[in-house]
Amino acid sequence: MDGGRYPVKRCVGDAVNFSVDIFRDGHDLLRAVVRHRAPGSSQWQESPLRQMDADAGGVRWAGQFEVDQQGTWLYDVVAWTDRFGTWRDELRRKVGAGEQDLSGELSEGILMLREILATIESEEAQKSKEARKSKEARKSKEARKSKEARESKELRDSEEARATIEQALISIETEELNHGIRCQIALEQDLYEAVEQRQPRSEATYLEPPLQLQVDRELACFGSWYEMFPRSWGGLKGVQAQLPALADLGFDVIYLPPIHPIGHTNRKGANNALTAAAGDPGSPWAIGDETGGHDSVHHALGTISDLRGLSVAARERGLEIALDFAIQCSADHPWLTEHPEWFHHRPDGTLKYAENPPKKYQDIYNVNWESADWRGLWNALLEVVLFWVNCGISVFRVDNPHTKPIAFWKWLIEEVHTHNRDVVFLAEAFTRRAVMRQLAKIGFSQSYTYFTWKNSRWELTEYVCELAHTGEQDYFRPNFFANTPDILHAYLQHGGPAAFRARLVLAATLSPSYGIYSGYEHFENVAVHEGSEEYLHSEKYEIKKRALDGPLLPMIRTLNHARRAHPALQRFANVTFLGAENEALIAYAKQRQHDTVLTVVNLDPHHSQEGLAIVPAHLGLPPVFNVCDLLTGENFQWRIGPNYVRLDPTLRQAHVLALQP
Repeated sequence: MDGGRYPVKRCVGDAVNFSVDIFRDGHDLLRAVVRHRAPGSSQWQESPLRQMDADAGGVRWAGQFEVDQQGTWLYDVVAWTDRFGTWRDELRRKVGAGEQDLSGELSEGILMLREILATIESEEAQKSKEARKSKEARKSKEARKSKEARESKELRDSEEARATIEQALISIETEELNHGIRCQIALEQDLYEAVEQRQPRSEATYLEPPLQLQVDRELACFGSWYEMFPRSWGGLKGVQAQLPALADLGFDVIYLPPIHPIGHTNRKGANNALTAAAGDPGSPWAIGDETGGHDSVHHALGTISDLRGLSVAARERGLEIALDFAIQCSADHPWLTEHPEWFHHRPDGTLKYAENPPKKYQDIYNVNWESADWRGLWNALLEVVLFWVNCGISVFRVDNPHTKPIAFWKWLIEEVHTHNRDVVFLAEAFTRRAVMRQLAKIGFSQSYTYFTWKNSRWELTEYVCELAHTGEQDYFRPNFFANTPDILHAYLQHGGPAAFRARLVLAATLSPSYGIYSGYEHFENVAVHEGSEEYLHSEKYEIKKRALDGPLLPMIRTLNHARRAHPALQRFANVTFLGAENEALIAYAKQRQHDTVLTVVNLDPHHSQEGLAIVPAHLGLPPVFNVCDLLTGENFQWRIGPNYVRLDPTLRQAHVLALQP
């Protein structure tokens, strides 16, 4: 990526597909491997590279290796001239052409085989010497056995190769043997394989310096998120009481907006009113009051101990708690008095509140990234994150990272990962594409996207193909949130329950990471006014009485469990869009590990739509195959080519079809 400036990303268990152009002057045959080294290891492992179009004289080589642990991997290419293979190929062609006197060619082969045998003997002697020296240094019984087993296998392989070469050399050197037989022995595949294992790598060339690969845990690539305001569920203990139901629904991450004390000064009232009424709780993003700031819990929600207990209880049920990390302060935040130099002051000494016209945030202040004490500010923010990590939090949804220095995020994420490599960072950055991409490149694990605003077939197809097939898939991991406390799209406002079902299926089957904000399952769709994406009676400014009893929950549960059962739904770049002869229908396939899922969604929430979903032959499916609809359990027969589909919003909004064995 970018010429090696940034590492590409994978998750544990992924295969890293690798290709490279390799060539040299002349016609000598080449050999190549991709070398890779796991985090903390001093040993390079090798995987072979194969010439993809050798018959056409091409130069592209390809291969793959698997990554089985998280952290920073190194990989590079080694290419060399295959001297013996080049000689063997020339001999084969001359034999095939009927040439009779090949004694000169055989003499060249004999010389090479002698040199290779001498190299093998020298290496075996050196390894034997090293083994004797290191035997006493091996402390544990397990380490000794492991190394002895490895050395024993290497020795057996070396001895077998040496024996094969010695036997062939004797025959090739025996002039009394028929000339053709000697050539035949020289061309034997067993001899070639033995030589290839042991011959020196002539003119070996490396890719320098090695490239980096960042490997994350599975949650960075795949997970279902549910966002909930703790104050609407009875605080942190109330959230903990919901964990069994949330786990049963198949969620992986429970995301909590800021849980810190909320400022009093300029506190917002209901529906973003500039003046708060008595009892108005204020926005959780107005962080800090006289009781504490970013490292405190609002007294009405519970205590630090309650958060620790929530985190432990969540992990016991296979869930993780994500916290919001918002770098902004209310006027009452302790930092404003302890570190006034961290904030912007006007010439008259007043502070300027945050705004993003036309939005204004009179209840918060941004920090001054150009402060003379910027190092102190950076370290304080790092301490905040590590404080919550030590409380059991290893997932952070970062608020508006694009309005902060990219250099800061690169530093912070690297520092946090030195303490705990499990920490996942989600970037909430709805901004210019280049900025969103850069945040992903420098370390964010995954990113919010423009999915919410992509509602037509051509918009969705174009955007998903950009994310999946243009190179972004190597570093930008999308998280398709269907809604957020800030975003209620007009499609949901006017589409009714069918629109919610359509967007849910799209989010859950297109993207391995997706999320919903509580209320989605109740089809909450009333905006402040026409043309606004803000909710009427927004939970950002008032407390609601929430419960997990929405009518969409059964479908959510079905989709979440289907996602876990089908590897095809757990990665992003494996999507193939299908032809659908109706603009209101979108159809796509996802394939991984012999698993195929075909999805068809009616994008029209008001009318029935019918058409043909066309399955292309290049997917490698049988001419006729059986599928099961994961949403309903129904079975259908599909085929390569056109398949009739009719989707009625009153009956079903989508098919999610799993290929049956």
